[in-house]
Amino acid sequence: MEKIKHPIFEAERYLQNAHQILSEKAKKEGDYYNDSKYVKLAGHAAWSGVLIALDAVLGIKDKLKKNQRLEFKDYLASTAKKDNKMIRPLLGAYDSLHKAMGYDGNPNYRVVQASLDQAKFIIDWAAQNYSSDIKVESKSKNSFLRSIKFW
Repeated sequence: MEKIKHPIFEAERYLQNAHQILSEKAKKEGDYYNDSKYVKLAGHAAWSGVLIALDAVLGIKDKLKKNQRLEFKDYLASTAKKDNKMIRPLLGAYDSLHKAMGYDGNPNYRVVQASLDQAKFIIDWAAQNYSSDIKVESKSKNSFLRSIKFW
């Protein structure tokens, strides 16, 4: 198994896991998912992916003191310094992924898809603003990149 070192790839993997949870386990019927437990799991996975991408771009974990935890306001403040236009998408992702999906398990298909689209938007923004070389431990970087599914 290949070990992923690039945080943007890791964030994409979390988002893929969210899609996989929804498609395989949440059982969509019509415009709703039947099992809110899996909607919650998918919401947590997608939100974690967003945080991984933001951590890579903003570097706010480096500024923490020992045993200090990050709060959402820390992400907001750092995002505002980096790109003020990303505050609304971040607030929207927080409300939809973390709260509506992650805690409430909102089963509405349109809400879930809009939430995952916001996560993808933020991760794409992070990818554009990430300034490090890609580090993938693999025999072939190209084979690894081809193995990642982007929807």
